[in-house]
Amino acid sequence: MSTIPGEIGAGVTFTVIACLPVYPAPDWSIDLILRGPSQIDISSVSNVENHELRAAASVTKDWKPGRYRYEIRASNGDDVVTVESGEVKISPDLSAQVAGFDGRDHVQRVLDAVEAVIENRATIDQQHYQINNRSLTRTPMDDLLKLRAKYRDELAGQKRAHRGGGLGPQYKVRF
Repeated sequence: MSTIPGEIGAGVTFTVIACLPVYPAPDWSIDLILRGPSQIDISSVSNVENHELRAAASVTKDWKPGRYRYEIRASNGDDVVTVESGEVKISPDLSAQVAGFDGRDHVQRVLDAVEAVIENRATIDQQHYQINNRSLTRTPMDDLLKLRAKYRDELAGQKRAHRGGGLGPQYKVRF
């Protein structure tokens, strides 16, 4: 089971209590190392036998959003071991966002762009044209429709995963 959540919000207090029976506090300490758009390091404080990783909102507000690799390392003097590693997303601080912020993820942005091109195609008949040695070739409609279907499926998969139903459709049966 992962100690670190899949997403961390910038601008809010970050707190994780890590229970590591093999590396109990206060004999061991742990460090969270995040590497991505910026470098973030958090050292634990002892919380009885557990470790508390904490960063105040005044600190996390400066964290750059993006995908980060992380490691949790336990140490007791000379011994250092990696306890956990993975990937985490740091989302932007919404209270600090300025005009022009687009909160959609990549899949939604691409799907919206493909659908806008398809919608605009209804008024444009030319697939290819050339004027004064300059030419323009448009993506075939079949390719756009395949791309839209691909991104619709990916978006639906994301939504299922957020709801916790990543195994496909569920059928309720009564006997």
